[in-house]
Amino acid sequence: MPNSTTRRPVPPAPPRAPRRAWRSVLLAGLLALLTLGTVYYWRHQVQLNRYARRAWATLTKGGLTGREKTPLLAGYSVHGIDVSAYQGRIDWPEVARNKVRFAFIKASEGATMRDVRFARNWREARKAGVLCGAYHYFQPNRDGQVQADLFARTVPLAPGDLPPVLDVEAPNFHDVAVLRREVARWLRLIEAHYGVRPILYSNHSFYKRHLAGHFDNYPLWLAHYEVERPAMPRKKWIIWQHSDEAYVPGIRGVVDFNVFQGNFEELQALRVPAPPKAPAAKPQRR
Repeated sequence: MPNSTTRRPVPPAPPRAPRRAWRSVLLAGLLALLTLGTVYYWRHQVQLNRYARRAWATLTKGGLTGREKTPLLAGYSVHGIDVSAYQGRIDWPEVARNKVRFAFIKASEGATMRDVRFARNWREARKAGVLCGAYHYFQPNRDGQVQADLFARTVPLAPGDLPPVLDVEAPNFHDVAVLRREVARWLRLIEAHYGVRPILYSNHSFYKRHLAGHFDNYPLWLAHYEVERPAMPRKKWIIWQHSDEAYVPGIRGVVDFNVFQGNFEELQALRVPAPPKAPAAKPQRR
C-alpha cells in the first residue's frame, strides 16, 4: 500500500510555441502588404504621382498656383492642349503667351451632355489667338446619329477653325462591330455637316485593339504616354498626346499636352475651308 504522503507525478507541460512565431507572421503580413502596394502603384502610378505632386504643392505653396510649367517636348515646333470643364476657369491670354498654338475644347459627350465651360473656353481661346477645334466624347452605348446631332447643335465651327474631333476610348461596350458602325455614322454625318473630314482620337491600346484598319481615311490623334515616340509609324498619326499631366501657365492643375508633327502652316491647312464663292451673275443682254 503506497504511503499517503507520496505525491502523484506532475504531467509534463505542453510545449511552448516558438518565441519567434509572431515575428514570422508579422513578416509575412508585411511582405503581402508590400506586394499588394507595389501592384496597386504599378496600375495607378500616374494618378498617384499626380496626387503626390498636388499634395506637395499644397504643403509648400498652399496649392497649385497656375504658374507651373512643363517643358515643351523637344523635336516639335507646334504644341497644343485639350481641355474640358475639369480644368476650371482658364486664363487663355496667359496660355497663349506660353507657346500653346492650338487647343481642342470639349463640347459634348454621349447623347445629352454639353460641357458647361465650352462656350466660354471657345470664345476666350479664339480671342487669345489660339487655333481652336472642338471634340465630342463618344459613348459606345448610344446612337451615333443622336451624338452627332448633339455636337452639331453645340459647336459653331466656322471657316478657319480646326476640324471636329471624335474621342473614342470608352471601354463599356459589348459588340465591337456595333461600336465601329456608330463611330462611322458620327464621322460621316459630321463631315457632311461641316464640310471637313473629322479627326479620330483614341489611345494607343484601344485603337490597336478595336479601330485600327477600319478608319484609315481619317486623320488620327493618338494618345500614348511615357514613351519616347508613339509605337505607330509617323504616317499613321498627325497629333500625339504625349502627356495627360502637364502644367501650362494659366491653368490651375494638370492638362493634356500634345504636339502636331508638322509645322504651323501644315496645321492651318487642316482648318475648316471657306465655302466656295458663288459664280458672278452674267449681265443680261438687252
